[in-house]
Amino acid sequence: MLEKGASAKNNTLDNKTGSWRTFKPKVTDKCIGCSLCVEVCPEGCVRLEKNKAKINYDYCKGCLICMVECPAKAIEKEREK
Repeated sequence: MLEKGASAKNNTLDNKTGSWRTFKPKVTDKCIGCSLCVEVCPEGCVRLEKNKAKINYDYCKGCLICMVECPAKAIEKEREK
């Protein structure tokens, strides 16, 4: 039960979790702007900007679902530094 004035914060966009990654998705020039990656991201970290996918790395956990589902194979994985 939440205290008065408290809110349930259950998703990544409420808490920065980008430091958990081993790999991060990297959008290439092959992106066709279909927005499927936006739809499949479980954390809501992908958006379209100028008809190209843009990933918010502060919140991306590196699950790579966007890469697996991309029909244009426009997202590659890159080892986190």
